[in-house]
Amino acid sequence: MYVATAGLILALATPAEADVIYPNPGTENPTTYTFTSTSNGVLSAYFYGSGASFTESLGLLVNGQDRGTALENQSSAYGQSYDFGKVTIGDTLVFYIDVKTTGYTYYSDIKMNSDGVNHVYSTAFNGDGTIPKGTYVGFEDLSLHQTGWTDNNYTDEQFVFTITAVPEPSTWAMMILGFAGISFFTYRRRNSGDAIA
Repeated sequence: MYVATAGLILALATPAEADVIYPNPGTENPTTYTFTSTSNGVLSAYFYGSGASFTESLGLLVNGQDRGTALENQSSAYGQSYDFGKVTIGDTLVFYIDVKTTGYTYYSDIKMNSDGVNHVYSTAFNGDGTIPKGTYVGFEDLSLHQTGWTDNNYTDEQFVFTITAVPEPSTWAMMILGFAGISFFTYRRRNSGDAIA
């Protein structure tokens, strides 16, 4: 689902958070990411947390097409989810944050950022009972070039995304026919048995 490397730390972090938070706050993340769908299904984002004082929400571009924004960082609860709709194998996924406080938008694709800065950190997430196993992404909402300062902690909009397979219509049709066949066979067998008895 992504190309990345990483590990993490955050003051007062829980053991689960220690597995994902950016390990070098204060320094721009040198690793850049390309997110590509590796399966067909529905892409869901689960809100992980926010250390931001600014207000922002998460958005998604699929092959350049905007799927809108959701999971506002100041009002979303841990584990709250949003389905961004279906994706297919090979789709290019570019996440972004719309920072309402400053008016800036930052993307997971560094080439799309007007300040030329990497605004994301990503790593695998193993799941914790509330948020399923998936890909963790943390955004930085400040830019030295645009806001005059930054902390490079990559905790301003944090989420985990998953892609859940959805049966194709032909698969559903086969399943329905299969259930109908079993029901018919059971009905006939029961009626045949009644006639013999």
